[in-house]
Amino acid sequence: MITKNQQVFLPILEDKKVELFIKREDLIHPEVSGNKFRKLKYNIAEAKKLKKKSLLTFGGAFSNHIAATAVAGKLTGLKTFGVIRGDELGLNLKKTLEENATLREAHENGMKFHFISRELYRQKTSFGFIEKMKNKWGDFYLVPEGGTNCLAVEGCEEILTEEDAQFDYVCSAVGTGGTISGIIKSLKKHQKVLGFPALKGGFLSEEIKKYTIRKDNWKLQKNYHFGGYAKYNEELITFINDFSLETGVLLDPIYTGKMLFGIVDLIKKNHFEKGTKILAVHTGGLQGIDGFNKMLSKKGEQIIKSL
Repeated sequence: MITKNQQVFLPILEDKKVELFIKREDLIHPEVSGNKFRKLKYNIAEAKKLKKKSLLTFGGAFSNHIAATAVAGKLTGLKTFGVIRGDELGLNLKKTLEENATLREAHENGMKFHFISRELYRQKTSFGFIEKMKNKWGDFYLVPEGGTNCLAVEGCEEILTEEDAQFDYVCSAVGTGGTISGIIKSLKKHQKVLGFPALKGGFLSEEIKKYTIRKDNWKLQKNYHFGGYAKYNEELITFINDFSLETGVLLDPIYTGKMLFGIVDLIKKNHFEKGTKILAVHTGGLQGIDGFNKMLSKKGEQIIKSL
């Protein structure tokens, strides 16, 4: 699966003599887009090889991974089970599905839910909890939260192509570290990766190092998380709307919006030399905008405009 690179044109790029392209991984599939397709590809192949009939995974109420796993399961003939953080969401499932487009999409694609408290969610990978899920649903293939494991990294190694050797920097949003790890492992010697974490905290570097032993061709830009996972401010929403208006590329507020905001800010601050060519990987996640907009509307704040 080869995705196109789209050059974008902004006044700041012309001013600083820097070229910016976006790898449109979001266009791989209308529902299983971007890094979710890459991460699930070899995990589903492994599940089939082991003759598993179902997948079980974890996520929050607006998890792109949850929705993508449900769709991928349906497409490949596997049942899907989702352990969802937030037991209050299970009190009135009908109301939850009406208000939450992500869970609704997963449900419509056949996923069965198990809602648990945030406290219990922290113990979700324990042997006792997994055994409880097997007693409830039978044997399954376990996909980690966010989809990141060695097979996911292998899938993400296929994001870059030979054509992408022309770029000096490859940029990626960072959630669980799987996507950037695959990119790091597939780089040419002259290239560097910049990662833009969507979460606060320094633990991500150690996660990435687990998959990219002895690689020093990457760096995390930790100043663009806007307060942490799913946190935002008006400046970010305005940037996303302006960017889509100027380029025709829609960004999500969790990952790609923060990454592009960071890239443009670094360009303004002369982080890149004149003549630098940058490739930003669009990892999808656009299905989460609907739920995010509902939250913004309730607060009377500016929403993310569709193209």
